[in-house]
Amino acid sequence: GDVPDGYYVYKSNTYNVWNFMRGYTKTGVEAAAKRIKDNLKVSPLSQKDNPPKMEFKNMSGVYYNTVAPNDYTFFEDLNQIIQEEPEGFYDAENLGILRSLGIEKGQPFNPDERMKKLMSEAVDIGNAYARANTIEPRDPGHYYYPETKSEWVMAFADNDSYFLKDGARRMDSRLWMHFNAVVVTPAMALTKPGAGSQYAIAGMAGDHTPLDGAKTYKMHLPPNVPVKDNWSVTIYDPQTRCMLQTDQPFAGINSLTGKVKENKDGSIDVVFAPTLPKGVDEGNWIQTIPGKSWFILLRAYGPLEPWIDKTWRPGELELMK
Repeated sequence: GDVPDGYYVYKSNTYNVWNFMRGYTKTGVEAAAKRIKDNLKVSPLSQKDNPPKMEFKNMSGVYYNTVAPNDYTFFEDLNQIIQEEPEGFYDAENLGILRSLGIEKGQPFNPDERMKKLMSEAVDIGNAYARANTIEPRDPGHYYYPETKSEWVMAFADNDSYFLKDGARRMDSRLWMHFNAVVVTPAMALTKPGAGSQYAIAGMAGDHTPLDGAKTYKMHLPPNVPVKDNWSVTIYDPQTRCMLQTDQPFAGINSLTGKVKENKDGSIDVVFAPTLPKGVDEGNWIQTIPGKSWFILLRAYGPLEPWIDKTWRPGELELMK
């Protein structure tokens, strides 16, 4: 029927829809949550004049797993999606690949033992490659400072959220983003000062050694981190790409808390260690776990010109004795 005034239509080609959104926390987490609770309404259009009461769940401290399977069951999940979604929701190229594996809408998925073994090996190889590509990407466009031996890499090669170069798809760059962050938006790769966001990632120490959760590292942020909105440093588990689960309530620090201590010159030292090192302010400490590696994301929301033109540069991760 006709679309009511003030409404916009987005037609999905799938039955299942995931709406991803963020609340800006410049005035605090509670204020951001309240804005969402007061204004977000989800209901059938037929109930727009009398929508049911929204239910919001606080997932802090609740264990739940959103990581795609790392074994043969990955293909069983793919089959379930193909069976549940409508005809034509997926492109012909990928549907052809899935059919070669025995995954076809309306048909049973029942590979023999030989095929199961091959699929299991494929998942192992794919995961290993994707994890290696995260820390040490093959696409040179990922490296923030290619003229040096810096370990800092960008989430998008050459800030391109469409993963294209000279008319060809940048497969490794696309793998980097979707494997680690699932979804993509052009706002995550803007180069307009004060708009969108930018992401720098480090998964190795400055001497090109893997990060060890049992050891202590320091990262130096020069004065005046060039952001209009805020910055944050968050630590992740390379096995799950989720925030590292430690005794700390938050797996990182950010400029909005008011708890990060600056040096006399306005610079900031962030310390990563399994326990709070002596002489380190707790607001500058991010906890790690012995026996586990980790990597970090340095996020800039509303990055300014010194970030974009790379005249401001974060330090490398340094092992502390």
